[in-house]
Formats: sequence, C-alpha cells, structure tokens
Amino acid sequence: MPMALASAYALPMGACAPHWGLAPSGAVAMNVAKQLDPTSLVTRIIAELQANPDAQRLLLRALLTNEFLGMPVRLDRIERDVAELRAHSGDWKEDLAILKADVAYLKGSDLEKRLHRKIRALVGQRFELRGLRVLQGPVQDPLPDFVEQLEEALDGARITDAQHARLEATDFILHGRRRADQTPVWVALEAWSVVGASDIQRAGASAEALRAAFEEDVLAIAAGYSIDPRGAERAEAAEVTYLQVSRPRPV
Repeated sequence: MPMALASAYALPMGACAPHWGLAPSGAVAMNVAKQLDPTSLVTRIIAELQANPDAQRLLLRALLTNEFLGMPVRLDRIERDVAELRAHSGDWKEDLAILKADVAYLKGSDLEKRLHRKIRALVGQRFELRGLRVLQGPVQDPLPDFVEQLEEALDGARITDAQHARLEATDFILHGRRRADQTPVWVALEAWSVVGASDIQRAGASAEALRAAFEEDVLAIAAGYSIDPRGAERAEAAEVTYLQVSRPRPV
C-alpha cells in the first residue's frame, strides 16, 4: 500500500478501533445463561407463588380481566338461585298436577256437553239402535219414571246400594230397541276426553247394575276423543266398547 494511502487510514494516537456490532464472547455466554426454557420458567414462577400467597392475587389481577375476577361472586349467586328453585320445585309440581287435573276436567265436561246434543245419533248409528231415549245425562236430571224404576229395583233387592249409587253417577243412561229384532236394550255410557282404565271400569259396573235391575240386554260404552293403551286392554277384557268422538274444530 502506498504510504499516503496508509497514512490516510491511520488512526490517531489513543483512538479505539470502531465497534462493528460484535459482542465479546463472554457477553454472549452470559445472555445464553440467563434464558430459561418455558417449562423451567413456569415451574419457578409456580414455586414462587406457592411460597408467597399474596403474590397469587396480584398475578391474577394482572392476568385476568374484571369480568373473570367477578365470576366467583356470580357463581355463588347462581348456586343460591338454583338452591332456591329446587326448594320451590315441589310446590310447582303440585300446582302443575292441579292444573293438569283442572284442564282434564274442563275437557271432560266439554265432551259431555257436546255428546248430550248428539248422543242418540252417535249411539244409534254405531250400534244400530232406534227409539233411543236419554234417561239420564250430565246436563239433565234423570227422568222421573227412570228414577222410580231404580227405586223399585233397590227396594226389590235386585241391586245393592252401591249399584244404585253407581247408576246415579253414570254419565249417560239410554234405552232403545235393536233395529234387527226390536229387542229392548239399555246403554250405560261413560265419557271422558281420554278414556282410561277407570272409565272402562265405571262403564262396566254401570252396565252390570242395569242388567241386574232390569234383566235386559245392556251395552257398556266408553266414549272419548282417544283411549290410552291401558284403557284399550281393559275395554277388551271387560267387554266395554270404545266409542271415538271427533274433536271439535279449532275456532
């Protein structure tokens, strides 16, 4: 190199060499030693938190939002509300059972009223009867001559007091004649919106009482919008005929 060029790049006395961004080898080793793997770092933090309970709350406040910090309080309130709901669930179940019974009664009463208007046509067409008279119904008092006949049957010991009471409680009692041979026939009919085993039992008991009182043929009928499975089984065994009634059209 020419002397002039070398002197141009020469450094003054006491000047340091320029820093080109390279750290000394000792500093690099120190930085590597300070870096911990995540697992070791978390383990150390957990150990420190376990040793300092107060620091746990500070860390939670630093990491969690106010919404998460308020969750324990809200959960306590929810648990209290659930406990209160459970405490009152028994009352609600009882009220629901009463409501269901009231609705069923209203449906049954509505069916009885609808049947009263067309009971003779329904029974006459289905069982081929004619000259049907409604002797007793839910919206009419028993005919006087029928009441007198029941009293005579009771006085003559043809029926018991229990049978007499059953007949008085029967929804419909009719009397007519068969079209084929004009033989007299009685009809004991129980009506309910959904016919069940108890309706079948009452219809059968009423028919038996009528048969004992008048010694004539009797039809036992249970009428309703539908019949449950137990009622259907009981009807077949008790020789009670199910008469399906069409539901009223929605208004």
